[in-house]
Amino acid sequence: MRVNVGSLTELESQVRDRLKQKQGFSLATINLDHLVKMDRDAAFYAAYDKQDFVVADGNPIVWTSKLAKTPVDLLPGSDLVLPLCEWAAKEGRSIALLGSTEAALSDAANALSTRVAGLEVACMIAPPFGFDPMSDDAAEILRTVEASGASLCFLALGAPKQELLAARAQDFAPSVGFASIGAGLDFLAGTQTRAPKWARRLAIEWVWRLLLNPKRLWKRYFDSGMIMPRLVLHALRQRT
Repeated sequence: MRVNVGSLTELESQVRDRLKQKQGFSLATINLDHLVKMDRDAAFYAAYDKQDFVVADGNPIVWTSKLAKTPVDLLPGSDLVLPLCEWAAKEGRSIALLGSTEAALSDAANALSTRVAGLEVACMIAPPFGFDPMSDDAAEILRTVEASGASLCFLALGAPKQELLAARAQDFAPSVGFASIGAGLDFLAGTQTRAPKWARRLAIEWVWRLLLNPKRLWKRYFDSGMIMPRLVLHALRQRT
């Protein structure tokens, strides 16, 4: 699985071109946890393989890209929400919010409308607990997003649900672009707290998260660390 969009400038060009043409797309933000999940889940790998744009969400991905002499920029999903909204507003396109809770979506929509001039939120959907992205209900939700007139939909469902749903959207919402952004809407709504900027600059955001929720995250970060030697070897082979 490769990063195929290496910079914010390149992403803007490609996304705005799709928005102009009212042509759907899917955007995924790859990190070590996603790579671990792909090793264990063929359906997740297949869904990722259908994504139109894949950017680097995680410093280990950026570091190994530099080692391989194919450098890419760090573009976390949470940092992409505002730029994507600005591009949609400039193209006169509305957006949809899908995931999280009704209260969080409402607060996120208010925050986005305040910060991005001219932005229209056409649709907000908070799926029920236990939502299955491969279900008939999921297909109906995608049809609802398509019918809303939105050209860009943010998926805040977490991996692998959001990527699986985005892959299905090609069949049920072909004119909508889907961006999988994890907790990005919850950060805007204030229902989750992101690591401070100094931690992100030092590339230790993962430490912040682990300290906040060690029981849930220690296994994820352990598994992610275990695949780093393989990534480094792969990068060295590419380099030579």
